[in-house]
Amino acid sequence: MRDLRAKAASGDVSGLTRHAPRSWYRERWPWFLMAGPVAVVIGSAVTIWLAIASNDGLVADDYYKRGLAINQTLSRERLAAAADYRAQVTFSPRFDRMRIILSGSALPAALAVHFAHPTRAGMDQRVRLPAIAPGIYEGSLPMPQAGSWRLIVQDEAATWRLHGECIVPAQVNITLQAQ
Repeated sequence: MRDLRAKAASGDVSGLTRHAPRSWYRERWPWFLMAGPVAVVIGSAVTIWLAIASNDGLVADDYYKRGLAINQTLSRERLAAAADYRAQVTFSPRFDRMRIILSGSALPAALAVHFAHPTRAGMDQRVRLPAIAPGIYEGSLPMPQAGSWRLIVQDEAATWRLHGECIVPAQVNITLQAQ
């Protein structure tokens, strides 16, 4: 070390090696420090794209009106309980037909059946089932996608309703009863 200092002090630089300064982009630390912000910008762009491209089926535009309608829904369920309605729902093995055997005080001429998807309102389906005999309703339906569905059975005037959960295609028989 003393020899190097002595040579440097005397001006003899023949034994000393000098490193030429490297450009900033050839160093690894600037790239390492820029990697975090670049990752955040890319992640933000992907998040914005997902928010714009996907439909949020959980948010309703008329949430206030739906909240006010809860009392009407509860009164329809109370009417079903007062009339002692009970429905035995049977699906065909391919889920292309359904039969409902309804018992209660006043049986309607037809039933309105609503398959409501728990998270995607765009997948909901409505089916009208006419009576083929007193208390027996049958009809075809478009096959719902496999998974959990909320099944709502009511008269066409929507004065009463029964509801329950249905797992397609696992459950072929479901019993709905007013609570």
